[in-house]
Amino acid sequence: MLRIHWGRSNRKCDGQSRRNFLQIGMAGMGSLTVPQILAARAQAAAEGSQSVRSSGTDTSVILLWLDGGPGHMDTYDLKPEAPAEYRGIWKPIPTNVPGMQVTELFPLQAQIADKFSVVRSLHHDTGDHFTAGHWMLTGRGAGVSGANTKGKYPFFGSIATKMTGARQHGMPALVGVPYGMSIGLRPGYFGGNYLGVHHNPFETEGDPNADNFKVRNVSLVKDLSLERLNDRRTLLNSIDSMRRQAGSSAAFEAMDKFDQTAFDMLTAARTREAFDLSKEDDRTRELYGRHSWGQSTLLARRLVEAGTTFVSCHFGGWDHHWNLQSGYENYLPRIDQLVYALLTDLSDRGILDRVLVVLCGEFSRTPRMNDGGNGGPPLSQGTPGRDHWGNALSCFLAGGGVQGGRLIGSTNHLGETPLEHPLRPGDIHHTIFRVLGVDPAQHFLDHSGRPVAAVDHGAVIDQLF
Repeated sequence: MLRIHWGRSNRKCDGQSRRNFLQIGMAGMGSLTVPQILAARAQAAAEGSQSVRSSGTDTSVILLWLDGGPGHMDTYDLKPEAPAEYRGIWKPIPTNVPGMQVTELFPLQAQIADKFSVVRSLHHDTGDHFTAGHWMLTGRGAGVSGANTKGKYPFFGSIATKMTGARQHGMPALVGVPYGMSIGLRPGYFGGNYLGVHHNPFETEGDPNADNFKVRNVSLVKDLSLERLNDRRTLLNSIDSMRRQAGSSAAFEAMDKFDQTAFDMLTAARTREAFDLSKEDDRTRELYGRHSWGQSTLLARRLVEAGTTFVSCHFGGWDHHWNLQSGYENYLPRIDQLVYALLTDLSDRGILDRVLVVLCGEFSRTPRMNDGGNGGPPLSQGTPGRDHWGNALSCFLAGGGVQGGRLIGSTNHLGETPLEHPLRPGDIHHTIFRVLGVDPAQHFLDHSGRPVAAVDHGAVIDQLF
């Protein structure tokens, strides 16, 4: 094992309809009047400036989001020498990297630990689902809490894809499978916020494992042929040309790109095929697991391979205040299977080095297990579980140039706080931006017109590369 020492010094139990560029594009081509089209365009153009292109790299990101918070001490940071109430239920097992261990519920990942690394000293120090989610997904706390859940800043994936666009013509830059959602909010902290709603993720919706799974808005509406679609587009282009001659062109140039992407998605066979899981053979589908999480991950692989820059997969239900054993014995084997499948599949296809895979949730779980009472008599709610904990959490990273088999930082003997080299969400975001070729110092105007940096703290975790 290569161990890196890097020096720098409530409950989910509270548990906008989507707006994306295709809705405006589809409506403009199918149902809205010309004045409505122009009004929608003006609004969208006012909400966000033109994208700033990065250096032209072809890298992409798949974020596996474990909504609710997976426990670090039951996954990648086990403490077998700690007292029983801390070390928990499962034992660590060795991996193919000497000295690196994972939970016994991750036997498949143990075979490929040389392909991934784990940051074990991440923290943001909040146990509120909403504050924690906002930290992990936007890089800021900003007064967000269970009492004030509205997002204040854009999702870091929205910032990245605003700057890069899609890697291939005709593909959406940012996709949520089956949707972008955080702590029951949709798109929540996956949204574009002051970048504009057109920087929210395009959502596939539905269950990718269903036999009749089909993504809406990537096929032509009934009775609308390609010829008719092109006729409508010719009309809209003519109107745009006249409007430009009458006034400023900057907003229309921005919207031209916006509409061009919507049009390309409707007309490109490549795009439609990328969303079509029936193109995969049964063996590959079984490799990922014939369940919603496994097929969502397979769809994410198809999308980045076809040219989408950033895909998030939403895997919810990780709020195990009680019944931790039954919950994790259901969930962790699924995660083990889909992670193993994704990394081996990307590697076999020769694209692992250009696809960064990130797995995390908004926070972790308490190092000390509770008694299952949730404030009442022991076991009154169920068997023991773990509560909210933001003082120490783990983040899994693989691919995209990240070296495998490395443990970055550590926690103390009880898993309570970082012991060596504490890191914060901004360090993760800097690292992701490095992979994507995005400038983290880029500024964007918030709702008040104030310039705000893409990332305001941290640095690239160089020891991952």
